[in-house]
Amino acid sequence: MHLKDTRQPAVSGADFREAMSMMASSVGVVTAAHEGEVRGRTATAVFSLSLEPPSILVSINIASRLADLIVKSRGFSLAILASDQQVIGDAFAGKFDDKLAGLDRFNFGVWGQWHSGNPLLYGAAVALDCELIGSIETQTHMLFAGGVTATEAAPAKTPLIWHRRGYAGLKE
Repeated sequence: MHLKDTRQPAVSGADFREAMSMMASSVGVVTAAHEGEVRGRTATAVFSLSLEPPSILVSINIASRLADLIVKSRGFSLAILASDQQVIGDAFAGKFDDKLAGLDRFNFGVWGQWHSGNPLLYGAAVALDCELIGSIETQTHMLFAGGVTATEAAPAKTPLIWHRRGYAGLKE
């Protein structure tokens, strides 16, 4: 399904980006694996879709290799980062790419695997494994709906928050 253009002129990209910077969002890392290849990306465009069936939505750049792997593997995983996992958020956002010199982003954090084969980040505030149940295409991004097939939560951890173009934590 493709989304329609607005009837009214849309706001500028700069105005939209500024408005969205005021939204506080959990910082997540979306990952997928297919035929031995693993990819991941930091994402804040993530939210709960429904309880029946248990499902979430994630937004991924349509031109990315991650989007391709999600389609091919028919699934993905999501780790909502804990407040002490900022470096993982930075690594998967590409902030170290010029300095990594061949290092894999998955060298940041402790990673395992879900039964599905998708990457599992240990120590995350919550981690979800998802089977792809649908998608919506926009001009630049794919909105993937994932049916949640497994969860792992760390209730003692607080999530890492992104607000005003920087990290924040929750006050207890």
